[in-house]
Amino acid sequence: MDHANRAETRLEELSPAFRKLTGWPNLLCAWRRAARGKRGGAAVAEFEFRAEERLGAIREALLERTYMPGPYAHFFIHEPKRRKISAAPFADRVVHHALTQVIEPRFEALFHAHSYANRRGFGNLKAVQRMQALARQHRYVLRADIRQHFASIDHAVLKHILWQRIPEADLRWLISVILGSGADVLADEYRYVRFEGDDLLSQLRPRGLPIGNLTSQFWSNCYLHPFDQFVQRELGCRAYLRYVDDFALLSDCTRTLWGWKQAIIERLAGVRLTVHATRAQVTPVRHGIPWLGFVLYPHKRRVKARKVRATHKRLHTRLDAYHNGDISFGELHASIIGWQAHAAQADTLGLRERVLDSLVIVPARHERAKARS
Repeated sequence: MDHANRAETRLEELSPAFRKLTGWPNLLCAWRRAARGKRGGAAVAEFEFRAEERLGAIREALLERTYMPGPYAHFFIHEPKRRKISAAPFADRVVHHALTQVIEPRFEALFHAHSYANRRGFGNLKAVQRMQALARQHRYVLRADIRQHFASIDHAVLKHILWQRIPEADLRWLISVILGSGADVLADEYRYVRFEGDDLLSQLRPRGLPIGNLTSQFWSNCYLHPFDQFVQRELGCRAYLRYVDDFALLSDCTRTLWGWKQAIIERLAGVRLTVHATRAQVTPVRHGIPWLGFVLYPHKRRVKARKVRATHKRLHTRLDAYHNGDISFGELHASIIGWQAHAAQADTLGLRERVLDSLVIVPARHERAKARS
């Protein structure tokens, strides 16, 4: 059997969804989305130089089931808190986009209306607006976050959730391959939690999603979707919202919220997750709600003091880098404009003026030399 006939036979054996995944239109779209905003990078430029060949190799590996993800590159960020970021090779990011373009629509229609992270048409600002609207309607809030969220996601539990909407064996194979590639990425970030019924082998359960993968962000929402339904349907809480692993419930009754806290702890334990119990407190909304870098009140917003200090330090570091010739004025300007856009979402006119007044910008040496020439 010649190569063309073998390829045709392989395609006939695939599910319609996997044929769509490996089709050229889907792969081309995945490549463009993976490259969006990153075309200045060496890896993206090198892939683009031989795009047809690289996409063909990806397609062949998927059809032959020989696809294996490459090694991650790791680095740490420290704002808003220390996180280990794992960047997959660009070719693997193309595969992640190709996969999510096929399976995401199956879940998106099911997701909670007030789950705001990593969804088109949602995002940070809408989550802030929704929280403040709820703060005007209710007197008390229970805000909580999940401990070691991405490091704790259990692969067996995640697959059970995904397989309910993904019956195709070839899609399950690819999902399992991607999941397996990230199983140990956050092992050094995870502190084992023992749940009821665990034995010694429970410590070896595959777990963890690399922070930085498109698939990780999407699968996080899939993992917590049953929890969102539990809060709304079983607890009966209508004033609820979630952004990744941060979530909040609001009510006019403190006793109700304390009861919900215990129910939440028990429910999350069922999917091998825990909350920061000491931080999950019921407080009056008039005292302010820490939320996504802001402190929200019913009728005003403030930027967290810690964020202000971090921003002041970061902008002055960027200013020094510009004066030393390490970055261009355009890069410095982009940093300032980016912070202004974020801070402008709160009542911060005076703060923005003080921060900008502290930045004394003089032309850098390389800029002055360029002007003279």
